Amino acid sequence: MNKGGAGGGTSGAAGPTAAAAAAAAQKQKLLQQRVDNDIGSIVDTFGIIVNVARVTDPPVRNSQEAFMMEVRAAKMVQAADSLLKLVSELKQTAIFSGFASLNDHVDKRTAELNQQAEKTDRMLARIGEDAAASLKEMESHYYSSLLRSNQHLQP
Repeated sequence: MNKGGAGGGTSGAAGPTAAAAAAAAQKQKLLQQRVDNDIGSIVDTFGIIVNVARVTDPPVRNSQEAFMMEVRAAKMVQAADSLLKLVSELKQTAIFSGFASLNDHVDKRTAELNQQAEKTDRMLARIGEDAAASLKEMESHYYSSLLRSNQHLQP
């Protein structure tokens, strides 16, 4: 999990991060259980196949053992297929969790920049109001000054 990011963390991000970490730990535990079960199944089945592979004299017994070996081999193939699906799921999780953390970072950065833009807009509005007030005050002084009155009187 990507817990860090540019600009540091915020205090509100501790809850979702903790929940995401707990969910990731739970998913990891489930995946480890699946791996253990599938590998255990493969090993047990292989052991049974090796034990059954003995050649005995009665033909009926050999055909029963052959069928048992086929069933066990099919079970091994199922467990191996399950492991392959697990590997695929892990790859997808790695890819999409990378995108998720990237999206989280982009969303966080967008929120920070939006806040900065709002702050800048407020500051520019305040500066504009101050400039308008100052201009009004200067106009008032200019129109009431003697210098203006003297310029209008001179031809």
